[in-house]
Amino acid sequence: MSSLLISDLHLSPCHPETCEAFFNFLRNEAADSTTLYILGDLFEAWIGDDDQDPLSRQVISSLKGLTDNGVAVYLMSGNRDFLYGKKFAAQTGCKLLPDWHILQYPNKRILLLHGDTLCTTDKQYQRFRFIIRSRLLRFMLTSLPISIRQKIAKSLRSKSMKLNASKPENIMDVSVPEVERLMKKYDANIMIHGHTHRPKRHQQKYGERIVLGDWGNNGWFIRINNEENLELLTFKIKY
Repeated sequence: MSSLLISDLHLSPCHPETCEAFFNFLRNEAADSTTLYILGDLFEAWIGDDDQDPLSRQVISSLKGLTDNGVAVYLMSGNRDFLYGKKFAAQTGCKLLPDWHILQYPNKRILLLHGDTLCTTDKQYQRFRFIIRSRLLRFMLTSLPISIRQKIAKSLRSKSMKLNASKPENIMDVSVPEVERLMKKYDANIMIHGHTHRPKRHQQKYGERIVLGDWGNNGWFIRINNEENLELLTFKIKY
């Protein structure tokens, strides 16, 4: 049996093909695995566990069906969906992960993270992340009526797109010194992340860094077979 890892699906009613690809992935590849790790940005935006949007309910139902059938699902927050709470975990059967998580194998120590914390040269984003992730602001956001949260999420996405369009490409990519710092800190010889939408396998000072792609024209996932073999795989999403 195998473990699977995915990231950056950005599920939204505006992209039904991606949503259907995800549900097919759960019914097929994920159902035949032992473990599924979702490394952030499952949704285009998650505005709180009280979201009654039909897509949100369908995702919750599908994940619950997977966990009820014995597949362990672990979910990490991304930069767009950091408001998951205990209710979402209970409804889906998923286990929520912190910003960093270690997978330990006999000959591999794998560090998992979403990837946004690696972009340390983007000082503006890192300041925003620090503020928006604070416990007080999270509490304030989830206390607002859901209609207001929807407007805030839409506004933040719009501003983010405009800001990113004007930033140099290297600013939005990972900082190699930060990659090396974290791999050394966690004694990891493999790092897996998403966020940058630049799928590739990189050789770094302390081992290999594998970047998951976002789900747009293609879906991306990593399969770990027999606790040793790691494959970065892709498939075409039908439109």
